[in-house]
Formats: sequence, structure tokens, C-alpha cells
Amino acid sequence: MPKIADLEMTPNPNARKFILKEPLTYGVARSYESAEETRDDELASQLFAVEHVTSVFYVDNWLTVTQDGHADWQQLMRTVAGPIREAPAAAGQSEEFSQAAQWLAEEESPLSETDRAKLIQINEVLDLEVRPYLQGDGGDLYVVGLEDNVLKVHYQGACGSCPSSISGTLAGITGLVRRIDPELDVIAV
Repeated sequence: MPKIADLEMTPNPNARKFILKEPLTYGVARSYESAEETRDDELASQLFAVEHVTSVFYVDNWLTVTQDGHADWQQLMRTVAGPIREAPAAAGQSEEFSQAAQWLAEEESPLSETDRAKLIQINEVLDLEVRPYLQGDGGDLYVVGLEDNVLKVHYQGACGSCPSSISGTLAGITGLVRRIDPELDVIAV
């Protein structure tokens, strides 16, 4: 059962990041934007059962809860702390999922060799220059796809509904990926 070590504010006023003493997963990110998505995740289901919760994102030893802006944070944090503390810590199965998860399966990818190489470069840049900062703020992003010089990204956790994600961060990401290919545009989906 993970113990809550700390609580952090995020740039998104509707999100809070819980730092845990034990990991919930080993490298496997779990992101939910509706209760319907949580049917196989007991912790996320319990958190969505709390009124005003609109998003749950967790990986390793931190979890971000986003609310609709209508709840008192003090009360909401006390309510969501129960299911977080009762959740099982990460098991070996989580590590197995992490090793099996590959976002770019070559045999299934409809991408050309050039686009596949471009996506690998883009993810390396995002891993070094973007994701650590987003994760520090209780969020993350993943690449949804690349099609016709349009890179589609999806924000998770606190970044999912944060105004600065859609403006400043997206412009920064666009600048970074245009170093790889000046013709690329980036959109958030």
C-alpha cells in the first residue's frame, strides 16, 4: 500500500500531484479521462467515483488527480487520499507490461522508414527536453502519430487540461521537432 510522501501544486490549478513512497507501476503510465476508461483499473475507478474528479494519471511513484474546478481542494485531497493509500504497490507484473510495451511495432507500423526514423528522433528529443518537465508538473505526453507532416501528441495528467500546454508547451515542442524536420506541424489531440 503506497504511502503519500508529499503533495505538489501543478501549473494547472485544477490538478494536484501526489508523490508516493512506493511505486504504483514500474514505468507503465496509466492515463484516464473518464470513468468509462477505468473498468480494468481499481484505483482509477475508485478515484473517478469521487465527485468532481475528471482525470487520473499515474506512473511509478506519483499520481495526478484533476478536478472540474468546482471542488474545494482541501476536502477533495482528503477524499482521494483513501483510495491512493489503499492501492496495491507495483507488482512484478507491472515490470513485465513495461518491457512488453512498444509504441512503435515495426511489423504493424504503416510508416515509411523515413517517418519511422523521424519518430524515433522526435521521441528522443521529447524524452530529453520535454517529458521530464511535464512529469515534474504532474503530466506527460505521448506521440499519437505522424501523418502528412503533422505530428499528433496527446497530453496526460495535469497537462491534459492546462492552458499552458496548448499554447506555450505546444509551441516549444513545435520548435524542437522542426529542428528534425522544418516542415512538421504539431497538434494536440
